[in-house]
Amino acid sequence: MRRIALFDMDGTLIDSGLDITLSINHVRQVIYHLEPLAVQTIIDAINAHQRNLAAIFYGTELYQPDAKALFEEHYYDQCIQNVRAYEGIEPMLERLSSSDVVMGVATNAQTLFAKRMLEHLGLDRFFDSIIGADRVENPKPHPNMLYYHLHRHNFQPGMDRAWMIGDNSKDMEAAARAGICGIFAGWGFSTTGEGDYFASSANDVVDIICNKG
Repeated sequence: MRRIALFDMDGTLIDSGLDITLSINHVRQVIYHLEPLAVQTIIDAINAHQRNLAAIFYGTELYQPDAKALFEEHYYDQCIQNVRAYEGIEPMLERLSSSDVVMGVATNAQTLFAKRMLEHLGLDRFFDSIIGADRVENPKPHPNMLYYHLHRHNFQPGMDRAWMIGDNSKDMEAAARAGICGIFAGWGFSTTGEGDYFASSANDVVDIICNKG
């Protein structure tokens, strides 16, 4: 029996809220001449199930090419300035790895930034693959990213077990649509949510996968 654990990144594995906010506010100032937004405002918008982030962040219906390019240029350096792993993340990954759980990252961030941040924190070594929204046709809550990982390991429903661990409803919906268990991570960007399981700490994830799964 294979056991596969797929993780969201921002707000689940890592706290990237400050750096994302600084880069968004840089674009707001340089291109749109807007006042800065608070970190919590940015996080709440990113975690909302339905939203138009271009409208919330920049007051435009669609992301404009110059704004997108400036954000990516700024965020490439900014994304590793303040980012940190949440408490207990590395020990959790160590324990899952030692229990022969195959792990991957399924994030709506771009793959380039995801790999850069996880490599900076030394967490990339735990993951068989790191997949961002740019690598699939549809981001979460569509299950495309999850299917990528499951197919990679020849996942057999009914024989193998798989979990999606994330901090918002899009992660849980993606898990349900992919036919795997959702574990809501209640320690990061969101402290309340619903899934097949609720984990209040990273250690709870180990217990769910290794003892209850």
